[in-house]
Amino acid sequence: MTAFRIATFNLENFDETAPDQRPSLAERIALMRPQILRLRADVALFQEVNGQERPGRPRELLALRELLADTPLQGATLISTRPADGGVYNERNLVVATHLPVRSHRQLRNDLVATPSYKRLTAIPPDTTAIDITVERPILHVELGPVGGRALHVVNVHLKSKLPTDIPGQKIDAHTWRSADAAAEGAFISSMKRMSQALEVRRLVDEILDADPEARIVVGGDFNAEPDEVPITAIRGDVEDTGNGDLAGRVLVPIEHTIAAPARYTLFHQGRGNMLDHMLITRNLLAFYQGSEIHNELLHDESAAFAVDRKYPESDHAPVVATFDFG
Repeated sequence: MTAFRIATFNLENFDETAPDQRPSLAERIALMRPQILRLRADVALFQEVNGQERPGRPRELLALRELLADTPLQGATLISTRPADGGVYNERNLVVATHLPVRSHRQLRNDLVATPSYKRLTAIPPDTTAIDITVERPILHVELGPVGGRALHVVNVHLKSKLPTDIPGQKIDAHTWRSADAAAEGAFISSMKRMSQALEVRRLVDEILDADPEARIVVGGDFNAEPDEVPITAIRGDVEDTGNGDLAGRVLVPIEHTIAAPARYTLFHQGRGNMLDHMLITRNLLAFYQGSEIHNELLHDESAAFAVDRKYPESDHAPVVATFDFG
């Protein structure tokens, strides 16, 4: 293999729907399959992929397989996050799709980072002891290859969103808080979850590099953070932040820096483009890097009034694609 394309794409709650519900799966596929075709991806990192059940069978990624039909990823190996029962999660799986050989795969959720504990200040009734602040989604690590003569480590992530975590007794309804300090505490708890995941990703990268200093690594997915926010900078490990030039070989490089600033966004919110979906690569991959694309031409403002899924069946995230040439 010489030319090689890898993509990340948050499919936004991709699932089957009830017969009387819109948008139907068929309506979503009609708009989103052309997006999959345009990726021309050898490896695709998907987020927010829901699982489907059939009688007597473990939950499977049936809707995703239907989306990938009649694309280059039809029949691809699908490596997914999984609960202990052996199926896939009901909601928001991370999936790596590829026809390349899969050497190994694992998921991590507080395997390299201890679960933090915190005593909530605004809970009703009050917490009597600290509770564990657990993360909802694992990290997915897949080793592929050979690609360009070497293994390629792919890490698929979906970090916790900035939406405040619910606090007992502090919500009037799904969108209304009883007090500003409770909402602020919910945001603080969400930031703990997001940074716990970011730290685990960084520790995973260093674990891989400890075993093989020349390892080629791609970390991609929905980070729910802009490029200069702490979760991203913590994962990158720039020398400017560590102050240690001996760690230069461990820096992860954001490929979006090669995309013109006006086009550098993957989600619209309140009239502003946000770059929340990223791909970070080890600097040894820069020797083969050809360029990046963000397919954001048709993004709608997901926060605008009347921007309901029925009107906008496609994902509210844009795919990000990086191209390499290992010839």
